[in-house]
Amino acid sequence: MITNFSEQNSLLSQFLAEIRDVDVQHDRMRFRRNLERISEIMAYELSKTFTYKEKEIITPLGETNIPLSNTEIVLATILRAGLPMHQGLLNYFDGADSAFVSAYRKHTTEEDFDIHVEYCASPTLDKKTLIISDPMLATGSSMAMVYEALKSYGTPQQLHIVCGIATQEGLDYLTKKVPLSTKIWVGAIDDELTAQSYIVPGLGDAGDLAFGDKV
Repeated sequence: MITNFSEQNSLLSQFLAEIRDVDVQHDRMRFRRNLERISEIMAYELSKTFTYKEKEIITPLGETNIPLSNTEIVLATILRAGLPMHQGLLNYFDGADSAFVSAYRKHTTEEDFDIHVEYCASPTLDKKTLIISDPMLATGSSMAMVYEALKSYGTPQQLHIVCGIATQEGLDYLTKKVPLSTKIWVGAIDDELTAQSYIVPGLGDAGDLAFGDKV
C-alpha cells in the first residue's frame, strides 16, 4: 500500500516546498530540519497502523486508562542522506532501536551504475516493525538492496518505507522486491527519472544539501 501525502492538503506541503525551493534549500540547517519535520508528520500517521493496549495511568488526582502502542520498532536509514529523516522518526519513536546501512552508486558509465552496500549495523529484526527511511526513491534499487542487506538480521513482522520524494518507476520496482504487506509513505511522487537516474523536478542531491558537497 502506498500513501502519497501530496494527494491531500496538509502542513507537510510547506516543508516539501521548502526542501525543493532553490532559494531556501541551501540553508543546510533548515533543509535538515524540514526533512525531520516531514518524517515527524509521517511518523504520526504511520503510528495509527500499530497495535495498542490500554495502560492504567496514575495522575495526581486519580486514574485513567490510555491506549499505548506495544509495537517494537527498528528505525533503519541509508547513510548519509537519510540521517535527518531518521532523526525525525526517532523524535517520535524515541524508544526505537536503530539500524544503519551504507549504500552508494558506483558508476561504470555516466548513465550506468551498480549499487554497493559496504556497511550494515542492525539489531535483530525478528518480529519487529522495521521502518526504513530515505529522502529520495529514484530507481528503487538502493532501497531494495538495503532491505536485502537487513534481511540477514531477521524477518520483521511489518515493513514500512518512508521517503520524501519518489518516482512511480522506483515505486513499481520496489514493490516487486519487498513483501506484499509493505506500507510505503511518500511526500510526493514525481513524473520523471532522467537517464542518469535523477528525479525531476526532485530537489537535487539530498545528502549534499544536508551535509555539504562530497568529493
